Amino acid sequence: MDHAERMRRFADADLYVVITQSFCAGRSALEVLDATLDAGVRLIQLREKDLTDRELYQRALAFRERTGAQGALLIIDDRVDIALAVEADGVHLGEFDLPVAAARRVAPEFILGASSHNLDEALAAQEAGASYVNIGPIFPTQTKSVATGVVGLAMIDTIAPRLRIPFTTMGGIKAGNVSEVLQRGARHVAVVTAVTAAPDVRAAASELRALIRGSRE
Repeated sequence: MDHAERMRRFADADLYVVITQSFCAGRSALEVLDATLDAGVRLIQLREKDLTDRELYQRALAFRERTGAQGALLIIDDRVDIALAVEADGVHLGEFDLPVAAARRVAPEFILGASSHNLDEALAAQEAGASYVNIGPIFPTQTKSVATGVVGLAMIDTIAPRLRIPFTTMGGIKAGNVSEVLQRGARHVAVVTAVTAAPDVRAAASELRALIRGSRE
């Protein structure tokens, strides 16, 4: 699949679920993935910071098999090499990972996501060849800490009008506050524990998907 087709599928997606086993409330990452896919989510990121390369490869391979069977996009956090090895659809890069331009050279057909916490970072990622930028953390979150801290809803208003590429929003977003990012034009909402730690993963993902899709009508 080439980059253009992957981005068409990205545009059609709504909820972006990031799965880390330590945030799955005692369940396996694969169990949570299956329930997420059952809810119709078609944009998944595997984020694991503490696995060995072999363990990460094996988990990514299992994720690829399941997402591929459902026609879902699979993004691997940080690791371009693992993403290439399992034939994922892309990689999400943070400020200390391989630069976007270098990743684009080695994986020209990948979806390349880039974290941004301010306008300068977002524009730099766009110019370097990112497929999308993530804006966040929007609200307080326990799943990831950044030096900038919470950037707030106003950062969406600052960054979004200057972008030529899609953006995602992340950080503490739940069913009770997702409307606040949707009102600012967000079309792709990324979450971790709002889905992965929910008592009923499928129901939580379905509820968020309905809210996002409802805002597009």
